Amino acid sequence: MEHILYSDGNLKKISWVIQTNESIVSQTRVQTENYKDKITKMQSKYVALHVALFWGIGTFNIKNKDSIKIKLDKKIMYQQLKTQIPIQDEFIKNKIKFIQSFIKQRKLKVEFELINLQNNLAGKLLK
Repeated sequence: MEHILYSDGNLKKISWVIQTNESIVSQTRVQTENYKDKITKMQSKYVALHVALFWGIGTFNIKNKDSIKIKLDKKIMYQQLKTQIPIQDEFIKNKIKFIQSFIKQRKLKVEFELINLQNNLAGKLLK
């Protein structure tokens, strides 16, 4: 199955939208106490993507060997995930490891796409 995944986060909340041909599911969550007001906006975006993949797999919306087009609204995030440019932030490095681990373990076919901020459906849930 093919999916389109949008995710976003800020200091207080994270959100995601998973679209398939048959459905659209969206979720918004309050940041856990470990992260709320303690991480940067960029780190929060990685938390949102990590949780979105984990949630999607856990609820069987995303299954092994599915295709996912992950829409990203930050160029640096796109570059970090697609080209694996050097990253100084240990928090982000760890989130990327978890994301890559999900992709590898579940044999997901992932494509990253850079989009405009206003086209991020998950970002609209944070407002």
